[in-house]
Amino acid sequence: MKFIASDSFWELFPEAEIGLILFKDIKMEEKSNREIRDKLDDANEKALDYLTKPVFSENPVIKVWRDAFRKFKTKKGARCSIEALLKRVSKDKDVGSINPLVDIYNATSLNYALPCGAEDIDKFSGDLKLEITEGDDPFQAIGDDKNSPTLEGELCYRDDKGAVCRCFNWRDGQRTMITDQTKNAILFMENLDTERKEDLRNAINYLAENLENHLEGNVEIHFITKDNPSVEIK
Repeated sequence: MKFIASDSFWELFPEAEIGLILFKDIKMEEKSNREIRDKLDDANEKALDYLTKPVFSENPVIKVWRDAFRKFKTKKGARCSIEALLKRVSKDKDVGSINPLVDIYNATSLNYALPCGAEDIDKFSGDLKLEITEGDDPFQAIGDDKNSPTLEGELCYRDDKGAVCRCFNWRDGQRTMITDQTKNAILFMENLDTERKEDLRNAINYLAENLENHLEGNVEIHFITKDNPSVEIK
């Protein structure tokens, strides 16, 4: 089983880079300990440093994704996941605790203002691909009770059963979501800003360190680029 960033992705974003962590044999806890919750609290505060413009959408860490989402078909109102987190913080609505793995990657995302997501590898069917879809990929978002298929021309993560995460990194699906029973996960951090390559590496290292320290699994770090578009994940 592989993760593959397909040609249709690189045609849109040839300079993109995706930091990828394979996190296996996880010793998941049901609730985050005090140290993880403190890191998340601190990250909520740190995130405010990225919001220096009076108009929210003009902040560079937001604008780069607004521009990117205009390059493919999206569902109305779809926004990059980091924008959703920063929007909450800007309105004094801190990102709260969910479970240890999610809290760690949300803290990383807020600390570095880069989108981050995770999926349960054992729930994939076939290869996972990031690509432009022809549409009608089955998808049930976390918290929804009905199918919301992809659109023609939409960029999404998908496997043989359907979409895994829609509109690039906008919304995760219920089928492959991280749960208390997750043993093997794949985590993504995407960067489209060529001036933030070092930020991506620092973020991935921070994420890997905290996963190992708090959940004791085995970590592998990879970077996906146009010249290195795939990696074996299982």
